Amino acid sequence: MRYSALRILWEGLTGNKGWTPTWRDAEPKADYDVIIVGGGGHGLATAYYLATVYGITNVAVLEKGWIGGGNVGRNTTIIRSNYMLPGNEPFYEFSMKLWENLEQDFNYNAMVSQRGVLNLYHSDAQRDAYARRGNAMRMYGVDADLLDQDGVRALYPGLNYDDARFPIQGGLYQRRGGTVRHDAVAWGYARGASERGVDIIQNCEVTGMDISGGRITGVQTSRGPIRARKVAACVAGSSSKVMSLAGMRLPIESHVLQAFVSEAMKPIIPGVITYGAGHFYLSQSDKGGLVFGGDIDGYNSYAQRGNLPVIEDVCEGGMSLMPSLGRAKVVRSWGGIMDMSMDGSPFIDQTGVDGLYFNGGWCYGGFKATPASGYCYAHLLARDEPHAVATEYRLDRFQRGAMIDEKGVGAQPNLH
Repeated sequence: MRYSALRILWEGLTGNKGWTPTWRDAEPKADYDVIIVGGGGHGLATAYYLATVYGITNVAVLEKGWIGGGNVGRNTTIIRSNYMLPGNEPFYEFSMKLWENLEQDFNYNAMVSQRGVLNLYHSDAQRDAYARRGNAMRMYGVDADLLDQDGVRALYPGLNYDDARFPIQGGLYQRRGGTVRHDAVAWGYARGASERGVDIIQNCEVTGMDISGGRITGVQTSRGPIRARKVAACVAGSSSKVMSLAGMRLPIESHVLQAFVSEAMKPIIPGVITYGAGHFYLSQSDKGGLVFGGDIDGYNSYAQRGNLPVIEDVCEGGMSLMPSLGRAKVVRSWGGIMDMSMDGSPFIDQTGVDGLYFNGGWCYGGFKATPASGYCYAHLLARDEPHAVATEYRLDRFQRGAMIDEKGVGAQPNLH
């Protein structure tokens, strides 16, 4: 079924009886060309691009829970490509370009809203750092504007400019950044992959990997064994647990990252703001709620919930930036399990086991990377060589001394 304005009108006139399920809830087959472990945004995007770009459709996506129940539905929905280092900026700009055409590509309303992302600075040194970052972005053809205080005030008059402990001096602005409806991304990719023949299998946990002679031949699951020529893991915060089934120990820790939504209110935040004097970021959803978050909880956990000290820290940052937030009520929160690498940058690579591939270590950047991650992972699976924009995301980069330390925001809370 193709979605269109005419289709919506027709269904409205005929009692909405013609809609079909968004994707097939498939039963597992005995054998596949590719098994993708993890039915989040990255796994579903990988399956979609395998089918649409590389013509590989005998694919199964195995999800231990339900589609949209993991990190793809537990984030603050921000997309941006305002990175600086050569290993990161081309990749995230590739992702941004895929975001810009995503809804037309998979014929689903993901609510891509390029409302702008503004990173505030509060000192001369921070201004200089953002100037360097903006110049690096421009060298890669990415939009970047360095604003002074008047420029920021014109965009966000309600911030604390007069008596803040960390006065706002200006900000680095990427106009093409913004937000996307997170769960709609999962549903859109699931729908696009399913209609091209990919089997999306929910409530199917991988419990073991069948490896013989240094090559993977399939997986053991809660719904029985499944054979495959290639197995691709992309399970976010569960990366260490899943890859341990193959005897691998990863340079990754799992941490909880919380996010919050306030009660709905009239539009007051036109875009996305990040606070330069603390780990706090803020946007406003289409339904009027303020969406915000902060730092990881600082301890290893596989729980999808956080603790009160981080809530206090996030609210303190919000109040410092915009005191009027003190009148808003927080109505819900959630926690995602982050796969934090040691240098804050991800991996998309083959492993030492023939036919076994790994995608993880996304830290804070997983959601914004969804399209490029899926595309590059699909390229790796189809061609057995890294995509041109993902050549630095290798598992052996620590051994080679080739870390991609964008901002020192890896797994250690003391480095944040």
